[in-house]
Amino acid sequence: MSRINKIVSNKSGFNSDGHQNGKNSFFSFIKAFLKKYVIKVWIISYTLMTSYNFTNGYSLLSYLEYPIILVQEYILILLVLKYLNRVNSQTILISALYFITFSSFLLQIVPKPVLTILAPICTPISASSKIVQLVAILRAKNSESISTLTWLISTLTNLTRVFTIWMDSADILLLGNFIISTSLSASIMFFGIYYKWHPKKE
Repeated sequence: MSRINKIVSNKSGFNSDGHQNGKNSFFSFIKAFLKKYVIKVWIISYTLMTSYNFTNGYSLLSYLEYPIILVQEYILILLVLKYLNRVNSQTILISALYFITFSSFLLQIVPKPVLTILAPICTPISASSKIVQLVAILRAKNSESISTLTWLISTLTNLTRVFTIWMDSADILLLGNFIISTSLSASIMFFGIYYKWHPKKE
């Protein structure tokens, strides 16, 4: 699985240069952790959010992106495993355990309060890569590596989700998740624009 994580680690927006030193050690640890376990972390997050929304009976359109992304992840993992010739009894067993657990959440074999306890971990998961990106921009005082248009779209999309969730369910957990995501996307966009207009002087 480590080679799979390496192949898909670009999804997190990280470079391949590894760890930094000194006072950056904490963010280096977060960066290295996400880089190594990114595919597993995101699948857990999307699985929990899909299960949480489904068991609470929310409109499918309000969380459709989660199952769509999960299907994409499944296909990607299958193709990579096949390419690496790693489709064996171990990967089949792990996949079976995952889908059994997922089904247990959806069918509420696992009590819904368990999901209510687990779902909040999705917020730091979704925020972590944005925090690392924001810190990298602030420390380098350079935003050439990002697209401000992309982050503008991200900000507006998350802001729209805040409004739709407020109108649909007013779920505090989901609102908090998207408010934090909106704030971080907007911060990256703001500093991206700022450092494009005020580049660091050599």
